[in-house]
Amino acid sequence: MDGPQPTARTGGIVATLALAGTVAAIMQTLVTPLIGELPQILDTSSSNASWVITATLLSGAVFVPISGRLGDLLGKRRMLLACCVPLFAGSVVCALASSVVPMIAGRGLQGMGMGIVPLGISLLRDVLPPQKLGSSIALVSASMGIGGGLGLPIAAGVAEYASWRALFWGSAALTVAIAAMVWSFVPAPAVRGGGRFDYVGAVGLGAGLVCLLLPVSKGADWGWGDGLTLGLFAAAVVLLLAWGRWELRTGDPLVDLRVTARRRVLLTNLASVLVGFGMYAQALIIPQLLQLPEETGYGLGQSMLAMGLWMAPAGLMMMLVSPLGGMLSAARGPKFTLVTGALVIALGYGSAMLLLGSTWGVLVVTLICNSGVGLAYGAMPALIMSAVPLSETASANSFNTLMRSLGTSVSAAVVGVVLSQMTVSMGGFTLPSEDGFRAGLLIGCGVALVAAAVAATIPAPRSGAPEAAGAPGTPDAKVPDTAAA
Repeated sequence: MDGPQPTARTGGIVATLALAGTVAAIMQTLVTPLIGELPQILDTSSSNASWVITATLLSGAVFVPISGRLGDLLGKRRMLLACCVPLFAGSVVCALASSVVPMIAGRGLQGMGMGIVPLGISLLRDVLPPQKLGSSIALVSASMGIGGGLGLPIAAGVAEYASWRALFWGSAALTVAIAAMVWSFVPAPAVRGGGRFDYVGAVGLGAGLVCLLLPVSKGADWGWGDGLTLGLFAAAVVLLLAWGRWELRTGDPLVDLRVTARRRVLLTNLASVLVGFGMYAQALIIPQLLQLPEETGYGLGQSMLAMGLWMAPAGLMMMLVSPLGGMLSAARGPKFTLVTGALVIALGYGSAMLLLGSTWGVLVVTLICNSGVGLAYGAMPALIMSAVPLSETASANSFNTLMRSLGTSVSAAVVGVVLSQMTVSMGGFTLPSEDGFRAGLLIGCGVALVAAAVAATIPAPRSGAPEAAGAPGTPDAKVPDTAAA
């Protein structure tokens, strides 16, 4: 197996992979401006229309680990191009849809392509020289947040001033452009893992994740004490335990649990769940707060488009902060950057207690929070890649991305429960109360502080391994967990 192959075309590679991640994130937020209109557009109930969002979440959770493992086995560039196929097909299906079933199917196809970001991060380790690696990883990793921040105002503007179908035709065109850029600018690295694909592990993990995330996403609608909700949670426990046993016994696992059990990897993944929770709490609360009528006494009375524009600078802030995070990781190590990022997120939530009364105050809150997210998201892959063999980077990064997604899913459930329980009645409508918003933000602050505490316990890298930015170590060595010894 060959080691990393540095290339002179670093600018084109990084720009391509960062844009690919941004486009993938935009597709996730594409339907957000349409949530209230989907039942009329698709001639269905609100409950059925909500599956348009849930389908992407479930599909992404199932296929991101699979695409990561296939990237290690078949080649990361090949899998990047393969991920563009369902992204394009899903966009076309959604653009042509006139009922809820094809729309759900199209959104599920889009979710299948969400492995682009972890694949891109892993490929950077194979093709970039070490001095370029830190800032590049930080930028590509932060692209999911950048796309989420920029996608909302873009989608809101298109939905308000053009046909909603233009959103999906536009995403199809962007996917074609990304595929062409990957083909033109991204080399095929020589680094590739050995072994066979774990079909049993893929089915087991997929089934377990569906049984876990489905009640997390739909529990508020079904009822948390409903038999279906509890039954799915119980099934998730059984399936994931059985999956874990299989992964430990098979020779070519989908996810090497022995590697993920190393303290450095395990604690980074745990911190990723918590940071994902902290990141998403403000993304759920702030848009609602901006759009509630001023007559409530705490709403800011903004339109959908204005709300998106007020939140767009936060996405740009992640783009500006990510290179600084790379430099900070190079100077102090990615662990320091992750702790700092989590503390900055907590600071943003704390500042909200004083700044919620105006649009400018809310803007400051989102800028602070997303600065922390940019630092934290850039540090996580660096920590992961400094602790796993070179031939397993795509699989390890995909699992880390899954952990972030798990955090956002749990955040949506918890914040949703808080806002549904702490309400006020105005003009015949039941609305989340100001106390509910503040409680949700305080929960986000507390979780971010816990994330910082967990990150602070991440052990130093093994002796002789580079700490900064996931620089490659010995490609095919099974790295001993010296920190746990």
